[in-house]
Amino acid sequence: MIRTRVSLTVALLALSAASPVLAQAGPAPEKGDTAWMMVSTLLVLLMILPGLALFYGGLVRQKNMLSMLMQTSTVTVVGMIGWVLWGYSLAFTDGGVADAVIGGVSRVGLLGVTPASTAATFSTGVVIPEFAFIAFQMTFAAIAAAIVLGGVAERMKFAAVLAFAVFWPLLSYYPLAHMVWWWAGPDAIAAAPENPVRAGLIWSLGALDFAGGTVVHINAGVAALVGAIILGPRRGYQGPTPPHSMTLTLVGAGLLWVGWFGFNAGSNLEATGAAALAMVNTFVATAAAGLSWTITEWVLRKKASMLGLASGLVAGLVAVTPAAGFAGPLGSLLLGLVVSPICVLFCSTIKMALKYDDSLDAFGIHGAGGVIGALATGLLVNPAWGGAGVIDYATCAADGDISTCDLAAYDLGPQLLAQLQGVGVAIAWSAVASAIVFFGIKFALGLRVDEETEHEGLDIVEHGERAYHY
Repeated sequence: MIRTRVSLTVALLALSAASPVLAQAGPAPEKGDTAWMMVSTLLVLLMILPGLALFYGGLVRQKNMLSMLMQTSTVTVVGMIGWVLWGYSLAFTDGGVADAVIGGVSRVGLLGVTPASTAATFSTGVVIPEFAFIAFQMTFAAIAAAIVLGGVAERMKFAAVLAFAVFWPLLSYYPLAHMVWWWAGPDAIAAAPENPVRAGLIWSLGALDFAGGTVVHINAGVAALVGAIILGPRRGYQGPTPPHSMTLTLVGAGLLWVGWFGFNAGSNLEATGAAALAMVNTFVATAAAGLSWTITEWVLRKKASMLGLASGLVAGLVAVTPAAGFAGPLGSLLLGLVVSPICVLFCSTIKMALKYDDSLDAFGIHGAGGVIGALATGLLVNPAWGGAGVIDYATCAADGDISTCDLAAYDLGPQLLAQLQGVGVAIAWSAVASAIVFFGIKFALGLRVDEETEHEGLDIVEHGERAYHY
């Protein structure tokens, strides 16, 4: 049944973050592709430190600035260590009987990985060093957990943050990464197109996700909402809690935008025209969303704020992530224009009506924007609308020349259904896994700082330092 669905889209993703199925002996990595992946990895690190840290830090009150920097940095380093020890293996290896939802332990501690090990790309007979793939995907795991902090900012214990950095990826990120991105690789399809090909659950459903709309943004956005509800609102939440430095927030937003080119264009895994398409789309969708948020705010509130522009830029980046290598530039521009008004609705009207304190709008932007982007990808991939289409790997030659491949026939109904199913699985899995993690930490360590600490600020009480000295 699952493979019948896959055959409708014929092996699905020609372009998205892939699994590192080991290539057979023969192909050697190209130096250009290797260099591009290493640069992309560094760009994604720039997104987190200092990009996301400054973006979030500027949005909190001054008394919590240092704690926001500390929490983001600590989640990042813990996430990197966990990725090497067990995360990579759980996300990107064959899981045996549980292969639809989780990987195995064959790469625990990077066992068996050497400088000569290779990982598949999206072209037959083309590989990259496995270490390059490991490092690239490590930054994705790190930023996903860090994004969640935006929903629980200014009130979560540092000890709880440390526990979250270990257990949330185990229950939520690694399984979803496996479900969305694990597959047997293009060479397996080209070699035996008539045989079923192993793949994770969401991949097998036919859902398209170029660079992590479900894995990173919906996953982290839903987790942020769950965490915000379990922690409860900040004390004095209904009063004014203005950002203490829009200057730093814009600096952070700019670094996020720069780093996102590694995130999106790097997810092509090769330095090709498809990577260039993802780069163009990351420019235009982000620009359109920034303008759209500004205009929306201007019309509704009679003022165009810097906070709105910065939020719009991030919303555009989030929305284009799953579509970056599938949509055309005009489709990406339209996506950017559409996503911001929807995120404005979630960050204001819906949040106020439901009375949850998503402190820095992690759910309103990453959760809502990720859903919009994931669903829109099913439309924008259509070649008739300027999309890149989906490659039929059964038609590819074995020499890595992607121009020899045919595109699969596009079918709107099944593709949109696959996107909906992928989004539904991601939301449900993240919600349940995140609730288990947050409640578990609450009962074991306690989640929230006491009232005095929250009033004084987490900087001085939790870390014995202040971000600023006057």
